[in-house]
Amino acid sequence: MASRFAGFQNISLRSLVGRSPRSVAGQVFLLQVVVVVLLVACGVLALVVQSKRDTTAEAERRSLAVAETFAHSPGVLAALQSPDPTKILQPLTEAGRKAAGVDFIVVMDTNGIRYTHPLPNQIGKRFVGRIGPSLRGQVYTESVVGPLGQEVQTTVPVKDADGKVVGLVSAGLKVRNVASQVERQLPIILGAGAGALLLATGGMALVGRRLQRQTHSLAPEEMTRMYEHHDTVLHSVREGVLIIGADGRLLLANDEARRLLDLPPDAEGRHVTQLPSLEPETVALLVSGREATDEVHAAGERLLAVNQRPTDHAAGPGGTVVTLRDSTELQAVTGRAEVARERLNLLYDAGLCIGTTLDVARTADELAHVAVPRFADFATVDLADAVLHGDEPAPTATGIRRTAVCGVRDDHPLYEKDRLIDFLPSTPQAHGYGTGRPELVADLSTAAGWHAQDPVRTREIMDYGIHSLVAAPIRARGAVLGMANFWRAENRAPFDDEDLALAEELVARAAISIDNARRYTREHALAVTLQRSLLPRALPEQSALEVGYRYLPAQSGVSGDWFDVIPLPGGRVALVVGDVVGHGLHAAATMGRLRTAVHNFSTLDLPPDELLGHLDDLVGRIDQEETDTESAAGILGATCLYAIYDPVTRSCAMARAGHPAPALVHPDGSVTFADLPAGPPLGLGGTPFQTTELELTDGTQIVLYTDGLIEDRSRDLDVGMEMLREALAGAPDRPPDESCQAALDALLSGRPGDDVALLVARTRALPPDQVADWDVPPEPAAVSGMRDAVSEKLDEWGLTELGFSVELVLSELITNAIRHGSEPIHVRLIRDRTLICEVSDGSSTSPHLRYAATMDEGGRGLFLVSQMAERWGTRYTPQGKVIWAEQALPATLPELGPPPAGPDAAPDNGT
Repeated sequence: MASRFAGFQNISLRSLVGRSPRSVAGQVFLLQVVVVVLLVACGVLALVVQSKRDTTAEAERRSLAVAETFAHSPGVLAALQSPDPTKILQPLTEAGRKAAGVDFIVVMDTNGIRYTHPLPNQIGKRFVGRIGPSLRGQVYTESVVGPLGQEVQTTVPVKDADGKVVGLVSAGLKVRNVASQVERQLPIILGAGAGALLLATGGMALVGRRLQRQTHSLAPEEMTRMYEHHDTVLHSVREGVLIIGADGRLLLANDEARRLLDLPPDAEGRHVTQLPSLEPETVALLVSGREATDEVHAAGERLLAVNQRPTDHAAGPGGTVVTLRDSTELQAVTGRAEVARERLNLLYDAGLCIGTTLDVARTADELAHVAVPRFADFATVDLADAVLHGDEPAPTATGIRRTAVCGVRDDHPLYEKDRLIDFLPSTPQAHGYGTGRPELVADLSTAAGWHAQDPVRTREIMDYGIHSLVAAPIRARGAVLGMANFWRAENRAPFDDEDLALAEELVARAAISIDNARRYTREHALAVTLQRSLLPRALPEQSALEVGYRYLPAQSGVSGDWFDVIPLPGGRVALVVGDVVGHGLHAAATMGRLRTAVHNFSTLDLPPDELLGHLDDLVGRIDQEETDTESAAGILGATCLYAIYDPVTRSCAMARAGHPAPALVHPDGSVTFADLPAGPPLGLGGTPFQTTELELTDGTQIVLYTDGLIEDRSRDLDVGMEMLREALAGAPDRPPDESCQAALDALLSGRPGDDVALLVARTRALPPDQVADWDVPPEPAAVSGMRDAVSEKLDEWGLTELGFSVELVLSELITNAIRHGSEPIHVRLIRDRTLICEVSDGSSTSPHLRYAATMDEGGRGLFLVSQMAERWGTRYTPQGKVIWAEQALPATLPELGPPPAGPDAAPDNGT
């Protein structure tokens, strides 16, 4: 309608402006200009007069103040009574004149003879002016023609202590200087007047232009004709138009507005609150005067789109203009479109908010929260209990656990969260679970099958106001995982077929996420079970090391880090830490294979470099096998560190394959990192590994770890190693378990991004009195002497009852070494948790256990050894081989515990 008015208005103006006479706006402008010019001229004149008067008064006040100040100054009276007043007062008056800004200060006697003057030739001459009033004690101001020209001066008496006038002081300014101050202010006054004139004229010009624009330079008859045309158009449009005054009265209503609002004939002029046909909401809008755009208001059976705008934006009269448009049919179509848009938004938000994690319960909770309150007042998610553990769901709706509950209120009577429910076959949930199709119950009060589930609970639900239900099966990959139940309360319409379709679509989007979470839960549980079965559950008993350890899985779950403590013959212990790159079942399974291989290789009692060489070959073969398999991914890399500690010699042999160097915490609290050749990671092949042997002080802590402990995205590797050094330093007596925790606290702020394996072992040296060794001559007769020496040592250790078996074992082993080995032959006994017998010789020939026939003369020695000893075996050294056998200590003898750690620990002889 506004565009129609604008077009009509443009046509009218184009036809009339050309014929317009002089407008009243121009005449008003000229009259205003004349009035303003007169006002500004009068103001300038008044300012000039006032400025001159103010300047003169200021000059008189200044001369009076200077004269009185100087007359009462200390020393003036004494100077007047001195023999030569001029000598004293002339400098003072000149300094005072310059400081006070006056033209002269004259001191004279009672006869008017000057003592001082700015012009020295005037000193001694008579003062020009009246002195009579001042001699009478008065202050007198006058304007005279003096030596400096026309002057304004003030004369003040100088009195002694008795009040007698003994002299006079006169101060003043030249009239020319006073006038110059007025002249200096005159441009400012004239400029201000001109500025005021220009500003007023400009303002009047703007007002005139606005008045001209508002009247369009039209004559009265032309304006009358234009408004007649406007009125004709106003009442011909198909939109209702109302004009409301600032006081809320209806000023204008066109024909369409009267029809739409059913207004009475006398509506114009009445207050809108007095119009009975208007709805209260419409009346409130018209009275408020606020802006409104396409607001829908009821008018009987019609729905009106109401637009309201104020009329005072262009300095017009206060009030509002209202347009009305019948939108009954359009509103119905728009309502359906709005519902469809809200449902699409709900499905879109469901796609964003559901399935943010791989947690079954969290995903179910997200489904419930998305549906409330936009789709339902309450939502519950019931999943088969097996699904929560990653297993396949049951075929019937039994063993269903309530996994998520969400509602607009918390005091609802629905089943609580975590409750295990067995739905009866007659319930909508059981029926939907069995058929895989959603169930709609528009009126729960008529659902007899639902009431049979729990009559007391269902009655509470009905009394609470819940009246409608949609039960949608959560179905994915052909299996029903559970049921999603949507409930509406009494203040909302019951569910219909469109809501049923929306619920099915909403649940279908969540079902895939729930099933993915279920499968992940199952795979994660399998991976965790596998990993726990592959890692050591408990450390073996041994006396060489006091061990503490930590294992932290990464955020992504299972991985390929592992550690181990493996007892070796001769009281030695092997420490191993390894890392398979990657996470998941593949890394965990590979880790298990490598750990098993290390155990197997350690039984051969290989040195660290040879063991890593065998492990490198194994990793290469595994990698090749998996590369040839299309469905398997090759190993990206594996590292390992292997160390053997001997408590008898306090030596530790180490080798590493691409693994971080171990840290050594010395008994004095200092920390160093062992200088070991790095070696390539396992599986690359071609480069031999190197063994480094270190002699460790008793009580030294060996710290083995994987790179997850020291590496982090926020810091360099060197920084991590330095942080580890600081965490371990200064606490040599701290137990290994506490050292593990201290290292983790210092380097890890939360759950690590990569898995961490940490092993801290404190060394213990075996006391010398628990070890005995002898060199054996390569003669059969030496066997008898060795039996005697061993028997004597056993008696010393309190192990006499082991004498027969030990002598028999050593006799066989020494005899074999003499017959089949080579020099040098050496025997060693170690009293630890078991009694260890070792016979070494220079030959690398390995003895073999065999069963001798009845008529054979030999071949029974090692058989006897295997029968008498708990364990026995052979290990090879660079000098030859060592055949060893272990025997358990007598039950009556307390088993030796670990010796005290530290260099000052007292030896324990076991007696």
